Amino acid sequence: MIGRLRVLFRAVCVAGAMSLAPQAEADATHQILDFSQLDGWEVDDHSAALKTFLNTCPDLDDPDWQSLCAVAQSQDPAAARSFFELFFRPVLISNGQPALFTGYFEPELEGSRVPTSRYRYPVYRMPREAKRNNPWLTRRDILTSNVMDGRGLEIAWVDDPVELFFLQIQGSGRIRLPDGGVIRVGYAGANGHPYRSIGVELVRRGVYNAHQVSAQVIKNWVRRNPAAGQELLFHNPSYVFFRKVTRVPSDAGPLGAMNRSITTLRTVAVDPKYTPLGAPVWVEKDGADKIRRLMIAQDTGSAIKGAQRADIFYGTGDAAGQAAGRLRDPGRMVVLLPIQRAYALLPDDL
Repeated sequence: MIGRLRVLFRAVCVAGAMSLAPQAEADATHQILDFSQLDGWEVDDHSAALKTFLNTCPDLDDPDWQSLCAVAQSQDPAAARSFFELFFRPVLISNGQPALFTGYFEPELEGSRVPTSRYRYPVYRMPREAKRNNPWLTRRDILTSNVMDGRGLEIAWVDDPVELFFLQIQGSGRIRLPDGGVIRVGYAGANGHPYRSIGVELVRRGVYNAHQVSAQVIKNWVRRNPAAGQELLFHNPSYVFFRKVTRVPSDAGPLGAMNRSITTLRTVAVDPKYTPLGAPVWVEKDGADKIRRLMIAQDTGSAIKGAQRADIFYGTGDAAGQAAGRLRDPGRMVVLLPIQRAYALLPDDL
């Protein structure tokens, strides 16, 4: 198997790899590491990472990624570690900011296809004018005017405006219906205003210290303080619209930025200015529950900015939400790039 891999490796390299990563940012530095420098590399389940990689690599347009994907598709899962070590090099990319890992999840809300006294908060499709105008109305404008009324833009109605707010932050979720059915929704677009963190705002106001803030803490505060809580939600002018997702099996993860299902604790959201979507990423998350795992960059997020900034997907439902909401840890993220592209990122004088 390894001999065959080396023949394929030569073919991939000859094909050229100059476009395998996004355009290098001027403020970024790149350091090539050895796999022996990745803490815990040898004990990870590389076959699980390969399976996740294969979920999105066939959709990559670049011919070099396509060549690597073709090799990956022929692999025996038992040889997954050899595949990554032979075709990639670990690259530590930095833009001077400390590493920060957070978590995200797919929320589940209670809702209905029709409005009732309980289900009063609509989940909206994107209106035409929001697509044409960037930015469009703010969150406050959308929710305090009648601009959305009578247009049939409602996908469903849910029972909790706070959970709806966090559904917009996550960008996708499931709405459980009274008859046992489920509507799955995915990101369709936004109103064009920048995301502003309400957690940061609570810290700025002196309500909490930074280490105290989590999604659950924020939700509880808003519910205890309805009027002030509504104003806090308006602090974030960004508003997300949704679409129905019908082609994803119920047992699969939600769609990520690559329009494919993402995988619990194997998908990471990144800043595509520094990390190419579809690339393997070695995650060394420190903190209370350390993670040493090969993940795949299959998603993005409005708050994910920087070479060492990443969001780890924790799965679906309340337990995943609680785990993701607690996460705010340091560490290190190392991108696995095809060999020639990795060396092409180094300064010419090295």
